[in-house]
Amino acid sequence: MVSHRMSLGLMFMALCLAGAGFLLWHLRAPMGFILELRALKLAALICVGAATGASTILFQTVAMNRLLTPGIVGFDALFILFQTLLVASLGGVGVAQIAPALRFAIEAGVLMLAATALFGFLLRKGAADVTRMILTGVILGVLLHGLAAMVQRVLDPSEFSVVQQVMFASFGQVDAGQLVVAALFLSAAMVAALRLAPALDVVGLGRGTALGLGLDHNRIVVLALLLVAAMVAVSTALVGPITFFGLLAASLARHITDTHRHAILIPAAGLIGAVILVVGQFVFERLMASQSALAVVVEFFGGVLFLILVLRSGRA
Repeated sequence: MVSHRMSLGLMFMALCLAGAGFLLWHLRAPMGFILELRALKLAALICVGAATGASTILFQTVAMNRLLTPGIVGFDALFILFQTLLVASLGGVGVAQIAPALRFAIEAGVLMLAATALFGFLLRKGAADVTRMILTGVILGVLLHGLAAMVQRVLDPSEFSVVQQVMFASFGQVDAGQLVVAALFLSAAMVAALRLAPALDVVGLGRGTALGLGLDHNRIVVLALLLVAAMVAVSTALVGPITFFGLLAASLARHITDTHRHAILIPAAGLIGAVILVVGQFVFERLMASQSALAVVVEFFGGVLFLILVLRSGRA
């Protein structure tokens, strides 16, 4: 326990140092204005990184598979399709005129409702249908990607450029009002996930063992999936889709902590996810003067890790 607490403490210190460097590196006048912009972006990086890492741990436990991420069930495809239909119906100018808070609420609400409908409809026979739910989500994701691509073909180049901007996560244009709501929502979801940690330890032993120990397995699985849906929906609506990043944070958390206790894994994955995004944004924005490379690079390394894990499990 001491070593685990020490590991979490070191991760928190790393996040604090990375955050301080992000805020103060080459700080010039007007300091107040620049600090405000940097603090807004830093808060978004921490919120999204923590939510993505923690939600991936929950999803992997429920699915009994360490190769999966919540994005694999079609969250990113649904988000891109929604943005494409929004631009196709209202036009680029019309979309720009929507109040940021209203747009954020609509996007988060649509994603949460879709995820809740998917989980609720496919888990009618209980948590034993999790595999069917995942496979259905993958197929729906492919279908939604195809529909989005079909609609994008009929858009004007100017309107397509609007859609193209939301295909990858961006931390450069985060609204302060949206961030406050998202931070409160994600904090509540994180607290709820930590309260479920002891039950998730039992769920990780397998459905049969959990039922034999008297755990209401179906209820815990549904609650965990609802928390996953809430975290992924809010973070996606805030900055855009991130598919494989959660796998990177969760895998590092499991490797560093070397434990099955979710009371350690959940905060560890959240801290590691936040550190990766903050350090990555610092490197690309401050040292390399690049504004949009982080999401692409993070997805690349997450995808590479996914392939490595798949090939390694295939040889086992």
